Amino acid sequence: MNSRDITAASLFVSLFAGAALALPGSIVPFNDDDTGGWSGSNGIGGVGTFIDDTQGDPAPGFHTIFNDFGITFRNSTSPDFVQDLSSVSGFAFAIDTKVNDISFFGTPAPRPWLLEFRDFDAGPGNDQFASVWYKFADFSAATHGDWTRFFVQVSVFDYDALPAGWGGSGAEDPKTFEPMLPEGITFRDVIAGYDEIVVTTLEPGFFFGFTDFDVVVDDITLTTDTDIASCNPADLAQPFGVLDLADIQCFLFGFTNGLDLADFAAPQGVFDLADLAAFVNGFLNGCP
Repeated sequence: MNSRDITAASLFVSLFAGAALALPGSIVPFNDDDTGGWSGSNGIGGVGTFIDDTQGDPAPGFHTIFNDFGITFRNSTSPDFVQDLSSVSGFAFAIDTKVNDISFFGTPAPRPWLLEFRDFDAGPGNDQFASVWYKFADFSAATHGDWTRFFVQVSVFDYDALPAGWGGSGAEDPKTFEPMLPEGITFRDVIAGYDEIVVTTLEPGFFFGFTDFDVVVDDITLTTDTDIASCNPADLAQPFGVLDLADIQCFLFGFTNGLDLADFAAPQGVFDLADLAAFVNGFLNGCP
């Protein structure tokens, strides 16, 4: 590593200020004129789920009036919502929600509200699925009687373990009896091959009695930041075609956490000054 490399390395390390990585991408909105592949609770438990021309954010919205153990909005058909998320650099999910009423035998009651990715091929048996899930909050008419945007974002840096706030299901911890992912199944495995995305009040590991629900949702979005061809090996982050602080942040995160994206030089699997020098040289060469 020559003096030019050392100077450049010192310069870009000094630029790293710990700013959060941005997650640009294309937003796939819920289509108010069409469910976009989404369905909700229906059957003998009440009115069911329907497009409501009078309620939404703004109207129309997707409205469930139903009595059951819980309610679930699901999508298993739209490629905008069911896709290989392990192939993108990160994703974000959001849903607008308004609670008109949740009551248990006439008494107002909170219920959990969570996002879940379900993989029916990764479960321990034909009647089970493996899933990863994120609980937004416990919601009720008292706490979320006005429109609320529930949101979660995950970076590619968190794919190899359960990200903070996420849980797994499909198996049970033999000591705590808490739900967990089946042995050998990872967060990355589930988001790569999930068959259904749901937003539900049915939190894994919990059981609820029959409850009256009157809930409206709108503007369901899944935002992805995809890996595309870049201008230079050091061009690690969007906007691609530009070498800037975001690329330095990505490299430093990968370097300090032993991720392949920062393994720029031999010997592979070893993160040292050779990787640092190779990244600096690429970064200084810029994009054509």
